[in-house]
This record gives sequence, structure tokens and C-alpha cells, in this order.
Amino acid sequence: SSDLIVLDHIGGPLGIGPFAGKQQHVFSEEWKPAMARLAACPNVNVKLGGVMPLNGFGFELASRPPTSQELAKALAPWHMFCIEQFGAHRCMFESNFPVDRSSVSYGVLWNAFKIISAGYSREARLALFAGTAARVYNLDVDVASLSSSGTSRL
Repeated sequence: SSDLIVLDHIGGPLGIGPFAGKQQHVFSEEWKPAMARLAACPNVNVKLGGVMPLNGFGFELASRPPTSQELAKALAPWHMFCIEQFGAHRCMFESNFPVDRSSVSYGVLWNAFKIISAGYSREARLALFAGTAARVYNLDVDVASLSSSGTSRL
């Protein structure tokens, strides 16, 4: 089908209930194969987030919120697999605020995305932070100007 599909929250892998304590199994045996099958569908795009309590990271239960580095370390395997499978041109970073607020602050989340994406090309980072969303949601954003505007925020 040529209809665009947006899969949010990295597909919503569960880490609670019967999946509590089984995050590595869910990642390797369930989620990765399912995401690879979806990536074969060129009309599927994925939103890279997944900090919600249902994902089982447990940030909402900790005595202090995670730092950007700690969050990036937890999310990177999931996000990088999506980018590897779908390509940056079909991935976009997302927040799920206000739900994510129980786990992390807005600034920490977006700084974690910067850390996760640090090894990618500027073109890939522009896609992840703006370009894919602009294309998928038909937004009137000149993404090319973001790379030439002198901004060093990405």
C-alpha cells in the first residue's frame, strides 16, 4: 500500500506484567524480528521514543530521574536498530509528554536523542530531528535551511 503508516513509541515493546524482567528476551526474540518485518514495508515510518512506564525501563520508580547519558544508554539499542532497519529517512525522534514526565524531563529526553544520534551524518540527524516528520506530516518546514542556518544544536 502507498498509504503512510506511522508506528509510534518504537512499536510499544512491553516490559511490564508478564514481560517484566524479560526486556532482553523481548528485545532480541520478539521486538527485533517484528521490527525487521515492518521495515520491509516501505510505507512504514517509526517514531523513536519509548520511555513510558509500560516499556519496563523503570525510570519512574528510581530515586532520581535518569541523566541524558543514562537514558541514551538504555534507549540506544532500540533506536539504533530502528535506524539500521528503516533508515533515518523513515525514523523520527518523538516525545510522549506529558506521559514521559513520570520518567524523564523534556530536556533530558531530547539531549539523550542528541547523544544517540551523535555518530550519524548531519543529513541523517536532520531527518531524525525534523525531516522525516516534515515529510510524513506534510509540514511546511525548510529542513535544508536547518543545516545551513548556522545552528549547532544538532
